[in-house]
Amino acid sequence: MPVPNNGGNMSQGVGIKEHGPLLRKGSSSKRPLKEKIVQIYEALFKGEDPSDGNVNFWDELFLLRVNSQYIESEFEKLDGAQLITLKDNINVLFFHCVKIFKTDHPIRIVNAAQTICSLIRGIFSKRLGNYGFDVINILIGFEAAEGQMQSLIESLHRFLTGDFPPSLKTVSFQLLLVLVTATVNVSQNTLLEYVMMNSAFEAIIQLLASPMSRQNHGHDAVLLLTLLVQYRKYESANPYIVKLSILDDELALNGYAQVVSTALTEFNRHYQIKTEEPQGGFFSTLTNMMSSILVAEERRVAAVRANDSILLALYEAVHLNRNFITTLTHAHTPSTPATPPDSPTSPRPPNIEGVQNIDPTEVTEPTSQPTNLLVTFLEYTSIVMQDTKDETRYNNAKLCMIILTCISEDQYANSLMHDINMNFRVPIHRLPMRHRKATVDRRPPSRPLACALLDLMVEFIMSHMMKNFPLELYRKCLGITHRVLCYQKRCRVRLQYAWKELWTVMMNLLKFLMSNETHLMKKHNIFPIASQVVNIFNLFITYGDTFLPSPNSYDELYYEIIRMHQVFDNLYSMALRYTTTDTDAKESAAKLTSHLVNVRAIINHFTPKVDSWATANHLSSLTEDQVLEVVRTNYDTLTLKLQENLDQFERYSEKPKESSFFTTLVRSIIGGVQKTLNVHCMDHVDILKEFSTIS
Repeated sequence: MPVPNNGGNMSQGVGIKEHGPLLRKGSSSKRPLKEKIVQIYEALFKGEDPSDGNVNFWDELFLLRVNSQYIESEFEKLDGAQLITLKDNINVLFFHCVKIFKTDHPIRIVNAAQTICSLIRGIFSKRLGNYGFDVINILIGFEAAEGQMQSLIESLHRFLTGDFPPSLKTVSFQLLLVLVTATVNVSQNTLLEYVMMNSAFEAIIQLLASPMSRQNHGHDAVLLLTLLVQYRKYESANPYIVKLSILDDELALNGYAQVVSTALTEFNRHYQIKTEEPQGGFFSTLTNMMSSILVAEERRVAAVRANDSILLALYEAVHLNRNFITTLTHAHTPSTPATPPDSPTSPRPPNIEGVQNIDPTEVTEPTSQPTNLLVTFLEYTSIVMQDTKDETRYNNAKLCMIILTCISEDQYANSLMHDINMNFRVPIHRLPMRHRKATVDRRPPSRPLACALLDLMVEFIMSHMMKNFPLELYRKCLGITHRVLCYQKRCRVRLQYAWKELWTVMMNLLKFLMSNETHLMKKHNIFPIASQVVNIFNLFITYGDTFLPSPNSYDELYYEIIRMHQVFDNLYSMALRYTTTDTDAKESAAKLTSHLVNVRAIINHFTPKVDSWATANHLSSLTEDQVLEVVRTNYDTLTLKLQENLDQFERYSEKPKESSFFTTLVRSIIGGVQKTLNVHCMDHVDILKEFSTIS
């Protein structure tokens, strides 16, 4: 039934079923044809009631394709007073959208969902005085808000968990994500109070536990849960945090891990394929270099940024849920995943350095060696930490380091990583440097995961000694190393590892700090990080006999300290110099001199004995074996000071040290999700076609 039309005046109603062109009076030319839906929107935004006289108006309305762009553009034109005037019309439209969700008509449901998305984006685009209170009133109405939001969440829960087409589940996730990302600062989105009261957690978990649903919607499910966890996480009890922390559903946790693993694996594959591409000759390289360098750089940054949300999801699972540690290290044989349908909110990561989109089915695994999420994550970290010059990649590498910090201080995770019966091959990608080309372990040895983790830390320490010194990442890297050693000391685990590589790279780090003292001290206080390095040596010196693989390893430690004594002598002199100056570094320099007491005792004890032995045997220089013999025969007369708390560390806490980092990161992720949703929520043509076919 058409709405009564008094003289063709739009203000008196719009006939939904009328399709004839509108003619301009006094002219034979046709006016631009307006969609019926646009005519209805015009009436709504004029404050009129287009349903007057048509009892079937709302059923008919939701059969018309939504014009999201028009709705949102109309909101842009409104000032605050006009928006308040339209409150009743907006409330009624929202009410009927939610009411449609109680039906089983898919086309109407899709159009109602898209309408709600447009209303939310349109209203939240306005700069209202009170960013929660007014929005709820204008969108739903205060009195109706609790009931309407409960009904909405219940309906979405039904669509996500029931026997409905995948496209309807996609639409449901889009609506929830639009709701959650309505504000860049998620904690200012007061609408989420209703999502806290009416939980969507169970629907998300049920979906993740189902292999088929996870393939289609896993990324959106994990993204939604991750963002819901962020809501006022530092201010009040967030039920999603509580429920995620106690989740023990093995199928759901494995599903969560599979979503993360799939995203990181695809990134690793793209990178591997790019590094294996043959490079052209000099002239072709020179010709193409300038035209492609900026594009390639943008794509590399975008590819890393695309993983921020998936890394945040991994962090929250590792940080909150102890049961997830088992999932993290759960072994499985890698297989080529089926390519899931493109999800509007989970596009493929942008290509790295111009790599074209690659079908995973075209990439074959070189081996059927068992793997797990931690193996994939360690490989990913080795890639992303190579270049930390720009903010995006720096923050991504920092998040990786934070995740590894949480893992390395977990007792159970360490027990799994050091288990000699759980061996894995972990490809570690290495940065090209002056003395080497870019490399990756093609066939890395099969070892406990702790070995790969230490390799990764050694690689970072060695490859980032530059004037733009990433001090914070170094502190985290050394902290991870220290935590692993503390576990080995506490549990007397003798890991078969090439410890000399770690000792050498840490001494080189000390040399770098001293060589660049003038430059670095202008930006950083380098004494705390120097103390971290020295205390790792102290841990080896004091307790190395409890966790080093053999007495020979302990002897080699002393040999390296004696051989590189000048590094420690110069470090002590530098620290001593700062203790006599009135600067901010005075106290930390004094601590460093105290930390060096045992290292200097070793040097001062053995060096004269080595020199004396060389003189007695008429030798100008000694071999390593000769020095080691001197060391072994003079342990008894060495006196060391027992230093306390070498095997203690400050446990990781997100608040307050990392609160600002995660707040900024979440805002960046939400900004990216908003852009993706704005593009894909505009048009549901394909989905509507699918439902038309079903009907």
